Amino acid sequence: MSSKVTKEGIRKTAVLLIALGPDISAQILKQLPESMIQRITYEISNISYVEPAEKESVLDEFFEMVSARQYVLDGGIEYAKNLLNKALGVQRAKEVIDFLNQAKLRERPFSIARKADPQQLTNLLINEHPQTTALIMCYMQADKAAIVLSQFPLELQADIAERLGNINRTSPAVISRIEKIMEEKFSGLMENETESVGGVRTLVEILNSVDRSTERNIISTLEERQPDLAETIKANLFIFEDVVTLDKSSIQRFLRDVSNEALALALKGASERLTSTIFSNMSTRAAEILKEDIEFMGPVRLNTVEEAQRKIVGIIRKLDEAGEIILGRGDNDGIIL
Repeated sequence: MSSKVTKEGIRKTAVLLIALGPDISAQILKQLPESMIQRITYEISNISYVEPAEKESVLDEFFEMVSARQYVLDGGIEYAKNLLNKALGVQRAKEVIDFLNQAKLRERPFSIARKADPQQLTNLLINEHPQTTALIMCYMQADKAAIVLSQFPLELQADIAERLGNINRTSPAVISRIEKIMEEKFSGLMENETESVGGVRTLVEILNSVDRSTERNIISTLEERQPDLAETIKANLFIFEDVVTLDKSSIQRFLRDVSNEALALALKGASERLTSTIFSNMSTRAAEILKEDIEFMGPVRLNTVEEAQRKIVGIIRKLDEAGEIILGRGDNDGIIL
């Protein structure tokens, strides 16, 4: 793929996500590789206006691709070609089919694991080597991986989590061999293309979905085995933007421990939803002062803002560990009234 095509594709993706709105776009972005997320979000940040004609064109193209993919799933390539030829014309239909064929080659491995029932996966993976299980979990939905991980013995949970957090890249040969094993056990067909997987980000997504006891067990074990990895994971388990998920009493509690200066820095450039949440949990006068502090602060380096946000997240997590506030977690960590 040429750089021109790549740049055009990034632009179209950015325009599409803007058109779809933040809620849907956030769900889409979570499924993409980190490198792609960075390029797309950078492009979005540099788009100040989208011509209606461009937005319409991108949405039309997206609809064509989604429809074509469904035609292929329903009746195969020939069936899709016939329908697309009638709807789009021969040339455009060929372009869409060619794109789908290329996209198919880039599909993530272990699709069978993403489709399988969690209990079936648990039964299958419980006797596999922890490294194998960690690799497969890299390609699974975080919530499904969380369910499976929670079913394993405590020691095995930590072992898999440790390996998951340390995976960076995996060779095509390893992917191919493990896929063949999965294919035999599930009688499914899978691709063997490799890409960057795993690491802290994948593990954090999974730990954010497991119940608190499972999280605590894994973190506690990792603190003994790999303290640096444990600290990195803890710092990413709850991010500053997640403040919007807290209840009012929890927000008001942590605000008592945060200085106005740190809060103003942390909110510099934050989403409107987050700033509104903070302001709504302060007195009118305090909110006005904070707004003025942010307004007159002037340009601030990104790493300064992020450092302020990390400090506030640290305060929140300490209050959570002390039982003074409640962070929403898995179903097994409910609240008793």
